[in-house]
Amino acid sequence: MADSSPRDDAPRFSGLRALYVNCTLKRSPEVSNTQGLIDRSVRVMENEGVTVDQIRAVDHDIATGVYPDMTEHGWSSDEWPQLFRRVLDADILVLAGPIWLGDNASVTKLVIERLYGCSSILNDRGQYAYYGRAGGCLITGNEDGVKHCAMNILYSLQHLGYVIPPQADAGWIGEAGPGPSYLDEGSGGPENDFTNRNMTFMTYNLMHTAAMLKKAGGFPAFGNQRSEWDAGCRPDFANPDYR
Repeated sequence: MADSSPRDDAPRFSGLRALYVNCTLKRSPEVSNTQGLIDRSVRVMENEGVTVDQIRAVDHDIATGVYPDMTEHGWSSDEWPQLFRRVLDADILVLAGPIWLGDNASVTKLVIERLYGCSSILNDRGQYAYYGRAGGCLITGNEDGVKHCAMNILYSLQHLGYVIPPQADAGWIGEAGPGPSYLDEGSGGPENDFTNRNMTFMTYNLMHTAAMLKKAGGFPAFGNQRSEWDAGCRPDFANPDYR
């Protein structure tokens, strides 16, 4: 039996902050199968000293749109600006949601659109605000589409500026067609070795990546600063002021 005691050379992740956004279609306190998979990943992070925050998006009044505050664009209310502060507080972002009709659910897409709406904000180094953070995803459902949904989420996160670690996704689906969901009795979901392995690898790779980025002071600020580009200082062009 392998020794489960902590190793002296084990990495340290205390000081990191993670945010899980559950994009289930079910409002609290209804049972969310996606939450069941989130809970397993959260347990790994908390055991490693990571501070974890969670949002169930459907419990909040998040307006539709691609601007930071949709009350400035005709909506009477919008909780996204307050939620966005929690996004920026996190070194790790995990988007988690169900599969419907073989694709990400509407709430997942809404959250990605609102993240996109804030992607033009710059950090204090002139880079896009999401730079220096790690992103991953968790998918649940009882129909095919885990890899398709993960590809869409991970592409979106990297396009916004997140660093995507190796194997940054995990998911569970039952047999094709109607059947038990992840937390249903007899589903086999919580015991599934393939899902548990991928979830564990994803969780640790997110922590490794976030820790490396934090130790390095973020993503290197050279050749990727929007503020410098807009000021006319452009690499690979004949501009002596760039350096």
